[in-house]
Amino acid sequence: MTRVVSQAAGLASDSLRQPSRRSFLALSGALLTTLPAGTAAARAIVPPAPPAPRTKSLGFLHRHTGEQVEAAYWADGVYLGDGVTEIAHLLRDWRTEDVAPIDVKLLDFLFDIRTSLQSDAPFHVVSGYRSPKTNAMLASKSKRVAKNSLHMQGMAVDVKLPGRKLGAVRRVARQLRRGGVGYYPRSGFLHLDVGPVRAW
Repeated sequence: MTRVVSQAAGLASDSLRQPSRRSFLALSGALLTTLPAGTAAARAIVPPAPPAPRTKSLGFLHRHTGEQVEAAYWADGVYLGDGVTEIAHLLRDWRTEDVAPIDVKLLDFLFDIRTSLQSDAPFHVVSGYRSPKTNAMLASKSKRVAKNSLHMQGMAVDVKLPGRKLGAVRRVARQLRRGGVGYYPRSGFLHLDVGPVRAW
């Protein structure tokens, strides 16, 4: 310890005589080695974050149609048209067979939930896109269905994630603060959307 402190002091003295980037970096390194483990300053020195993924994939199993898909929808900063289209087809209105674009922010929301929970299981889909006709029919039967539901804009999905408790998925989704999170434990699914941040 004495030798390291002396070395740091010597480097500090040298840096005063002839300041340079090299002496500054050497001084910083010498001083860091004198920090006792567990101190606040030592804890502040953290390793760099892991590199961002080069591809993003999602898996889905539709409860009503039985269809399943696992598709890469993003790679190297670009959304992949084929993958996004494949997912949108699975998330179509299964009652009318209408297909609509799915907001890619919703896909990123789902990807980050699955990643945070360290799961590679496919989301089980209860409802994805809804045509205005389907949404009006459902809204007439249940007050839980909004007349202007974000499902009609491809911005919402009702899902569960096998292998993870519904409450745990809900907690992560709320922490991410990407949009709405509706909790329906009796029905066994979560509503997730990329509208205003809210929860119910």
